[in-house]
Amino acid sequence: MRAVSVHRDALVLTSLMWQTNAIALRAGGEAMLVDSPYYPDELEALAGLLAGAGFEPDALIATHADFDHLLGRVAFPGLALGLGEPTVERLHREPGAVQRELRDFDARLYVERPGPLALGQVQTLPVPGSVDLGDQELELHPASGHTSDGMAIFARWCGVLCVGDYLSPVEIPWISEGGSLAEYRSTLERLAPLVDAAAAVVPGHGASHGGDVARRILEEDLGYLEALERGEERPRLPDGRDTKFQRRIHAENVTRV
Repeated sequence: MRAVSVHRDALVLTSLMWQTNAIALRAGGEAMLVDSPYYPDELEALAGLLAGAGFEPDALIATHADFDHLLGRVAFPGLALGLGEPTVERLHREPGAVQRELRDFDARLYVERPGPLALGQVQTLPVPGSVDLGDQELELHPASGHTSDGMAIFARWCGVLCVGDYLSPVEIPWISEGGSLAEYRSTLERLAPLVDAAAAVVPGHGASHGGDVARRILEEDLGYLEALERGEERPRLPDGRDTKFQRRIHAENVTRV
């Protein structure tokens, strides 16, 4: 797991699996962990790493209900877990789905865990809305399309925008089951002014980047969605994302759209 500071109040932790990012934010003597790394040894090391860097979290928050973003509860079982209203609704519609998907993915990678993922009690957060962090607040913005749920989190005081599974330099737009091309496009359009106001944009997967790079990725992703809507079987994928696995994602997108 790699840790990179993008601001004195923001630390990005990148897992070895899928370059999955967790983000620690702090303000006014409090800290919060957004999303999570994946592997058990990363989760075991998380508390010590964050404490040593001065980011010992008081609460957890997840951008959406995909299993690779919900594992903060494993590292910090006693902390409150904040989820947007659409994410709570998704979990209620799909009871046990997150645990089954995590178990199946672990089996593919031969990963062993002490026990199943237990989300416990969660705090439902309004989206759009905000949540307090010390003497500041985190803005919560709707971000559906990749899945049926999702939110982007903007720490405006330090210019850090956490976008979940959008604006990735390593992954094309992925319309998962329950997702929507139209909602994905709406999310990108909603993110555009936030990207322009951000100093650092942290995607769910891949390296964080400045506003100029994030804006380029956003335009590339809008172009890809247009090709997908036209039904192109082999569209030109953006540089750095034209891989065999991303072509598989595109094929999956075609069947869903």
